Amino acid sequence: MPIDAPTFTLDTPFSRLGITVEDGRVVGIGMIPNAICVPPSTPLDHAIAAQLNAYCAAPGHTWTLSVDLRGTPFQVRVWKLLQKIPPGEVRTYGSLAAELGSSARAVGNACRRNPLLLVVPCHRVVAANGLGGFSGARLGRWLDVKRALLAHEHARRI
Repeated sequence: MPIDAPTFTLDTPFSRLGITVEDGRVVGIGMIPNAICVPPSTPLDHAIAAQLNAYCAAPGHTWTLSVDLRGTPFQVRVWKLLQKIPPGEVRTYGSLAAELGSSARAVGNACRRNPLLLVVPCHRVVAANGLGGFSGARLGRWLDVKRALLAHEHARRI
């Protein structure tokens, strides 16, 4: 999910990220590859950046960020389920939908609106017959980012 006015930005091997912090909690992490660099300015910003850099160094990093998942009740259910998928593993939209008593399309739409890239690992969700989409795209550089994230995590099925 793109971030319009980030608190700060962070360059990662995957993309420049925009991070939005409100009231001491992370409310947004999204790809903004062409945005102006805004460095972290507070101790909290630096702590958040350190955790994101830790993930980039080691995909098994355990997140301890204070986050605020803002979405519909269904979206939040999907996002919390995504957080249970370990690095290096993938699940299909259909298998998540079955677990939630929903449809694969609804799960995909919730993934598309994921406000916390990496922390809520929507990149670990794939189609039954291929990679699926990423950030609402089914082709192009966003899919390259999904592939790179899955490769970074040594996913068993890409």
